Amino acid sequence: MKKLSLPLLADTVITRRKGLKMTQTELAKRTGMNRSMLSKLETQEYTPSIAQLQALAEVLCFEPTDLFIDEEDKPVTTTASTTEHSADETTSTTAEGTHQPGSAPYKIAVAGTGYVGLSLAVLLSQHNDVTAVDIVPEKVEKLNNYESPIRDEYIEKFLREAKKGTRKLSLKATTDAAEAYKEADFVIVAAPTNYDPKKNFFDCSAVESVIKLVMESAKDRAPEEDQPTIIIKSTIPVGYTRHIREKLGIDNILFSPEFLRESKALYDNLYPSRIIVGYDETSDYSREKAHIFAALLQQGAYKQNIETLFMGSTEAEATKLFVNTYLALRVSYFNELDTYAEIKGLNTAQIIKGVCLDPRVGDYYNNPSFGYGGYCLPKDTKQLLANYQDVPENLIEAIVQANRTRKDFIADRVLEIAGTYGNSESYSSDKERQQKDIIVGVYRLTMKANSDNFRQSSIQGVMKRIKAKGATVVIYEPTLENGSTFFGSKVVNNLKKFKNMCGCIIANRYDPALDDVKDKVYTRDIFRRD
Repeated sequence: MKKLSLPLLADTVITRRKGLKMTQTELAKRTGMNRSMLSKLETQEYTPSIAQLQALAEVLCFEPTDLFIDEEDKPVTTTASTTEHSADETTSTTAEGTHQPGSAPYKIAVAGTGYVGLSLAVLLSQHNDVTAVDIVPEKVEKLNNYESPIRDEYIEKFLREAKKGTRKLSLKATTDAAEAYKEADFVIVAAPTNYDPKKNFFDCSAVESVIKLVMESAKDRAPEEDQPTIIIKSTIPVGYTRHIREKLGIDNILFSPEFLRESKALYDNLYPSRIIVGYDETSDYSREKAHIFAALLQQGAYKQNIETLFMGSTEAEATKLFVNTYLALRVSYFNELDTYAEIKGLNTAQIIKGVCLDPRVGDYYNNPSFGYGGYCLPKDTKQLLANYQDVPENLIEAIVQANRTRKDFIADRVLEIAGTYGNSESYSSDKERQQKDIIVGVYRLTMKANSDNFRQSSIQGVMKRIKAKGATVVIYEPTLENGSTFFGSKVVNNLKKFKNMCGCIIANRYDPALDDVKDKVYTRDIFRRD
């Protein structure tokens, strides 16, 4: 049975409130709570009502469901009012048949310091000697100064505490990959695998390059049993792990899918829904390494009794793609519900709440957007569709197409609001004269709130469609240099100037900074959360 974790709630409220530079008085005013209640909540002396919890979540932008854990799970106790975990307290009970990690720490190298790689590096460095490898010197320098190169609440928190000396992490970073791999017991590959539309497949060249470098770096080590165990965490096509093992003639490669959310990656590793490790089922060596690696993940987690599955590497690869395609299906479903409601003049929020009270549907992952995007869903759905080449299907293709349709609809609505061409309109000399006066502003390129990543964000697809109709697009994106351009659109990071020059502003996720120009903001962020 899941229960609200007061330590986790207190930690979340304190961290997010301070991150927003908000006093307790300001937060109390915005949530309608009594300030003394809020103070007691932050010291874990008060349990809020459901309505108060929802109000806090809306103002501080977090998911209330993230704070409910199984009763046997351990809370994160890292706020000023609580004590640090001891090593014994953070060691999870392993699943039946899983080997416990040895008493001596393992040497682990992690290739890539994005959300997947860095969250794993921090997680595992609690009990092991971890070296994070990246090709960007600036990222390496930041990590060696205990500064996170990416936005992730818990990664930033752990590194900040390690820098202060209040949390022990054995973590360093380097650009010398060969040196890091040479003595490693485990090498985790978290290299990017972008979808290649020309080949209709993931581009796994970066993953293969890491594997070959690991082999080259460790070639002077004795027999196979002493070679580094390579764990692929990058998302790859179904069958790739088996293919690369056969191609390179090695048996020390595993595949372990990740199920992480952007900007919440370390949290999701501390409280994983499940751990899956895919291995070569014909090899006892591969099986043993799979169990040891799963135990390392369990050891670093705060959650106990984690559901842990061992399966063939190909089944694990398929699991990853099917999970993300289902999530894309869910996003598309609620987006199409929203499209219908908007066209028919209906209240989207009321319909979604009515639908999601059915326990078979559930009240989660249902906030409309401009389409699914980000690191995983666009490429994973296309890759799964490619794997269906010789298999009958209708649904997977429809999910991919639904995302295009949603972006078409959003762009058409924006153009209509801005006063220029809609998708179905033909040439008009009057509209052509109006074009030069129409400026559409894009508020943030990021997919989610509190994020600095905009890779494959859905708003980019909308932006390209708007520009194709001749409207001028300007962008407010603080992570880009003011005055620079992004795919030909000027970046204007003076927020006041940006607001004044735009006739219409689009925002995939709404921000209170837009309150003073709310009348010209177009968003489908119905519930003000990711």
